[in-house]
Amino acid sequence: MSSILRVVASAVLCLHGLVHLLGTAVYFRLAEVPEFPYKTSLLGGRWDLGAAGIRVFGLLWAGTAIGFGIAAVAVLRDWPTWQRILVVVTLFSLVLTVLDWTVAYAGIVVNVGILLAMLVLLPRL
Repeated sequence: MSSILRVVASAVLCLHGLVHLLGTAVYFRLAEVPEFPYKTSLLGGRWDLGAAGIRVFGLLWAGTAIGFGIAAVAVLRDWPTWQRILVVVTLFSLVLTVLDWTVAYAGIVVNVGILLAMLVLLPRL
C-alpha cells in the first residue's frame, strides 16, 4: 500500500473511532447530541437495557474507538497483522451500529465501506 494511501486510511480510521466516542459521551450522559439522543434501548426500542446496561454499551463504543485508533496505527506502521485488527474492530463496530441503527445508520455504511474496500483493494496491493 502506498504511503499516501496509508496516511489517508489511517486518518479515516481515526475519525471513525472519534465518532464512536459520541456513543460513549451520550450514553454516559456527558454530552447532549440532538442527532444522537440518550436512550436505554436498542434495536429500535425493542431491547431495553436500562441505565446500567446502556452505560456498558457506551463502554463498548469507547473500546471500539480505541480499537480504531490501534487499527489506524497498525495500518500506518504496516504491522503484519493490520488486516486482522481492522477486520475485527470493523465487525465489532458493525454489530454496535446495527444494534443502535436508529441513530448510527451512517456508521453501518462506513463499516460496510471499510470491509468492501478491504475486499476490493487488498488483493491488488
